[in-house]
Amino acid sequence: MSMPAALEALRRELEDAAIHLGKPHDLRFKPMFGGLMAYLDEQPCAWLTPAGLALKLAPSDQAVLLQHAGTARLIAKPGAAPSRHYIVLPAALSRDTVQLAGWLAKSAAAALPRSGR
Repeated sequence: MSMPAALEALRRELEDAAIHLGKPHDLRFKPMFGGLMAYLDEQPCAWLTPAGLALKLAPSDQAVLLQHAGTARLIAKPGAAPSRHYIVLPAALSRDTVQLAGWLAKSAAAALPRSGR
């Protein structure tokens, strides 16, 4: 099964960000609902969809990222409510390896198990 070119490009951008973080072997992808779910250190960190690359972030990081022009909450399918966790990045941000790596690191940090839970 071939992957749409747009998803392949987003995958490469996320792979470049993982390389920048020194974690290329810790990034995995699995098909999900017509897109790809990305896992870093075995935790979900991003959803690659036809709508773009959406990062899973802590609420405080979401608020900061949503201040960037072109960002929006992911709407997984027509008529669905906006995601409470995933923020779609504008193409300029997902293509900027250094910035994307910084946001990917925030996503990975948010997924770390917290003690006492």
